[in-house]
Amino acid sequence: MAEDWSAVAEAINARAGELALKQKEIAERSGVSHAIVREIQQGRIERRRNPRTLEALSIALDWHPQHLSAVLQGKQPPEGAPAGAVDPVVPLLQTIIRELRGLRAQVGTLASRLDDGSRQKD
Repeated sequence: MAEDWSAVAEAINARAGELALKQKEIAERSGVSHAIVREIQQGRIERRRNPRTLEALSIALDWHPQHLSAVLQGKQPPEGAPAGAVDPVVPLLQTIIRELRGLRAQVGTLASRLDDGSRQKD
C-alpha cells in the first residue's frame, strides 16, 4: 500500500488546530526539528522517515504513539492517547488560548475602527 503523506499532513494540521499548537510548539513538544515538522505539515516532501519521527509527533499531539504511522499506511489509527498524556489542565489552557485569540481579534477590530474614525475627523 502506498504511503499517504497528504493524509498525515491533514491529520497533523487538524489536530494542531484542535490543540491550538503552532509548528514551533509541535517541534518543541516532539523533539523533531522545526524544518521537519514544516515539511510534514505542508506535505511537500514525501520521503521515508524514521518511524520514531511519526511516533514523537503522535505523542506530541496527544495521540497513541502509532497514530500517524497508521494514517500514513491508510489504516485506522489506534484508539486512545498514551497513558498519562491527558493533563486535566490542558483543556482549560486550550480554552483560555482560544478566548485570548478571540479577544485579540476584537481589540484589533476596535483599534481599526478608532483609527478610521480619527482619520475621518481630520
